[in-house]
Amino acid sequence: MTSKNYTAVTEFFILGLTDDPTLRVFFFVVFLGIYFVILLSNLSIIISIQKSSQLHTPMYLFLSHLAFVDIGLSSSVTPVMLMSFLRDMTSISLSGCAVQLYFLVAFGTTEGLMLGVMAYDRYVAICSPLLYSINMSTKVCSLLIITAYLGGCWNGWTFIGCLLNLSFCGPNKINHFFCDYSPLLKLSCSHVPLVEILPSFSSGSVIVIAVLIITISYVYILSSVLRMRSIEGRSKAFSTCTSHLTAVTLFFGTTTFVYVMPKSIYSTDQNKVVSIFYSVIIPMLNPLIYSLRNKEMKGAMKRLIGTKHLFL
Repeated sequence: MTSKNYTAVTEFFILGLTDDPTLRVFFFVVFLGIYFVILLSNLSIIISIQKSSQLHTPMYLFLSHLAFVDIGLSSSVTPVMLMSFLRDMTSISLSGCAVQLYFLVAFGTTEGLMLGVMAYDRYVAICSPLLYSINMSTKVCSLLIITAYLGGCWNGWTFIGCLLNLSFCGPNKINHFFCDYSPLLKLSCSHVPLVEILPSFSSGSVIVIAVLIITISYVYILSSVLRMRSIEGRSKAFSTCTSHLTAVTLFFGTTTFVYVMPKSIYSTDQNKVVSIFYSVIIPMLNPLIYSLRNKEMKGAMKRLIGTKHLFL
């Protein structure tokens, strides 16, 4: 056997979205504005729900946690992306990469599971309204929320465990705007089949579980709504589900593309665009999706702005 001397890589350089100086300045301004909107809008939802006693219900409790997760998801990616616009290459250590990847996966997974929890909540509210207070008690809601966060932590540790079993001894330039698993895997000089497959299997399992819960919930919801005699009742039931279905479609469509589908069917540039969508754009859109179509939410936010001058 012949032995080769390798130098272990402990630092990586993130190339970012583009190397064009003009575009980098433009993107910095745009994404800084988007990040500001994400923080402001999601914090507004959390504070509005806490301050308004009318919104102390399971549906809004889950919505406040979804807003918190959106802040965490975006914050795990956006600051590093903004730094990459100000420098030719942003350096980050292997441990820094591991931390960023963990929070990205953990918050992303929690968001998917939280959307499943919210679908179940709508199912109970529409299909069993008389038993809603019992089936969605404080204890049950707390258990569902904790389960969503634990699922996120578990999936995050799966990615980190696989990442720490990789060896890096060659190129150290990550062709992405953050430490995502796929570009890191391409830089690895070790090839362990389990490490390559396990993250996709883990993410796929979470997505399947969440989508299955959502699908079953909405099958029962649709069946119940179609049996309603009142047109007004049908309209109200559908309006409470439209926002959630929009958020579900946007989130699971993009995350499935990045973490479950075979890497050979899309390019690195496509991966970057889709990653921006689920980690930055969706956290900005969710507050708009849930607040613009919800009179109670809009009313609570208007009262908060009027009394606390939140946006001044």
